[in-house]
Amino acid sequence: MSLADMSSNLLYAAFIAYLIASFVFGGAVKGNKERSFDSENRWGKVAFAITILGFLANLGYFFTRWGATGHPPLSNMFEFTTAFGMTLVGGFIVIYALYKTPIIGMIVLPVALLIIAFASMFPSEVSPLIPALQTNWLAIHVSTVVIAEGVLAISAAAGLIYLLKVVDMKKNSKQRFFLEAIMYSLVIVLGFVISSTYFTLTDYQADFTYIDEKDAETKITYNMPPVFGMNEYVQLTEGTMTPWVETPAVVNASKLTTVFWSFVFGTILYWIIRLVARKRIAAIFKPFVKNVNLQLMDEIGYRAVIIGFPLFSLGALIFAMIWAQIAWSRFWGWDPKEVWALVTWLFYAAYLHLRLGKGWHGEKSAWLGVVGFAIIMFNLVAVNLIIAGLHSYA
Repeated sequence: MSLADMSSNLLYAAFIAYLIASFVFGGAVKGNKERSFDSENRWGKVAFAITILGFLANLGYFFTRWGATGHPPLSNMFEFTTAFGMTLVGGFIVIYALYKTPIIGMIVLPVALLIIAFASMFPSEVSPLIPALQTNWLAIHVSTVVIAEGVLAISAAAGLIYLLKVVDMKKNSKQRFFLEAIMYSLVIVLGFVISSTYFTLTDYQADFTYIDEKDAETKITYNMPPVFGMNEYVQLTEGTMTPWVETPAVVNASKLTTVFWSFVFGTILYWIIRLVARKRIAAIFKPFVKNVNLQLMDEIGYRAVIIGFPLFSLGALIFAMIWAQIAWSRFWGWDPKEVWALVTWLFYAAYLHLRLGKGWHGEKSAWLGVVGFAIIMFNLVAVNLIIAGLHSYA
């Protein structure tokens, strides 16, 4: 068995372990009686042990793929996103060791599963690095960023649990609307996985040519029915759907089409869940948070930002600027990826200012933690998939 095959098997093993642990954590929390933690104490330990096994398999995937590729597996969407899922679980393991909180695992592990499933939709073949990435700064910059984002995501998990506890799902309010919007966005990610899997199984492919921003004719391939067309496109594959809208050259229409179908499949799935459960998705999780210690969730969310923010500052700004100077002879160039890294940094800086300077604790802090993760995911999904820039190789 090659190292590449071994890494794939280890990632699959990690996925299965996280899936099992998610259900065990959920059962541990749901099995509690009012103001009792007997079920959590007993089954939480079992779920945590399964999570450790999954994380070890995840680490095994990371290092065997490193051996197969000859470089840190952080160079494309598949590698970065799987690493993000791994660091998210790693952050949870640290939190659980400190606070013994199974409810965090019930939220974090399903999100990690979604992230790994999201990663699996991208090409995973082992390939050599492009020249721009053949440097030690790949490991220094990207690894720091992915660890920071994994830690910051813990803040969002704690914030989401806090909100599930305090927001009244029976009362019509803006808080209920936005909380349900968060659950809907998670279902959209699942919609991406379902739509990508469906069109992959049907071997869908449509080829076009278009005129890029350099006025050169370029070929583009759609793996889903094209909704958005590139600038001055010409259809090469007969019998496929014609794009509905022509987009500017700066937008990757193929990837924008992928986002469109993700919303379509995700929205359909969301309403199926709503119709079957006869309640909002956020309300489904209400029974799981009956024993939540709100003060503890607030503390976990804050501590995650305190740890993750300096790491993000190092990786996404300082190390990134040094590498940009080496690669492109400038520290800053307003590339879309650079802009959104700055937006993310400014947001968490504002989070700390509002919490420490303005006393934003509790529910306000929880909302900030969740919004911060939404910005991270926008950077990962929308900026990488839709907007073209110097970081498009990711």
